[in-house]
Amino acid sequence: MDWRAIAMGVAFGIIWASAFASARVIVLNAPPLYALSIRFLISGLIGVGLAFAMGQSWRLTRPQWIATLVFGISQNALYLGLNFVAMQTVEASLAAIVASTMPLLVAFASWAFFGERLRPLAVLGLFAGVAGVAVIMGARLQGDVDLFGLGLCVIGVVSLAVATMSVRGASTGGNFLMIVGLQMLVGAAVLSVPAVAFETFTVTWSWPLVIAFLYTVIMPGLVATLIWFYLVDRIGATRAAVFHFLTPFFGVATAALLLGEELGSGDILGVLIITAGILAVQLSRQKPQAPPR
Repeated sequence: MDWRAIAMGVAFGIIWASAFASARVIVLNAPPLYALSIRFLISGLIGVGLAFAMGQSWRLTRPQWIATLVFGISQNALYLGLNFVAMQTVEASLAAIVASTMPLLVAFASWAFFGERLRPLAVLGLFAGVAGVAVIMGARLQGDVDLFGLGLCVIGVVSLAVATMSVRGASTGGNFLMIVGLQMLVGAAVLSVPAVAFETFTVTWSWPLVIAFLYTVIMPGLVATLIWFYLVDRIGATRAAVFHFLTPFFGVATAALLLGEELGSGDILGVLIITAGILAVQLSRQKPQAPPR
């Protein structure tokens, strides 16, 4: 068992899921696209600056540049942009649950377009993860849900799957922190266009807003994305994507803790099923040991 990969994946899952609660605070007090564009600009400049300080180069390989552009547009501009807009009308926990369906999309794309084979145990684990998400989703959808906001979340998760697959091209050649910073600057540039065109920069200032914004800049913005690049480089996009199955529980839990959103028995049952799915996928990676001679 690759415990380092598991630790990285769990850390990523916790940080990534917590971003939904902080994003909910932001979009209820500031225009979502403006806020996200400014966040990416700050995170990107910090990331590029740290990368230069560490001796990394902005002279990336062609696959890395392509991956950086695709990742910046697909994850930052489309996935996060659509989710920020959606969370004006849907709860943070629901957005987190929709995002957690991404591993199934990645697994399908890996099989359909890259010829990647999954062992039966890994397939079982993926379906267990989907079943866990379905349990949580079933409990959450019993109330009133804004279908337009939900639709934006669905489009966003498809974009996230594209972004995850694009990391394949960025996971060789090093310069990970530079890539993280540059793809955030790409997201900032793309999001600034609809922000200027469709939003009015009106902010209701408060300490919760400031804290939430600073948290998203540092933790989900830099730390989680850097962990994600290293994780995909270590175990591959499909197996790394399974850690997004942690998003429903941690997303619902942080939303309940920080925002007062409901945490029910269906959420707890779902996370147990999801955990079993993650364990199955990880165990499927293990090669049988040769018998001693």
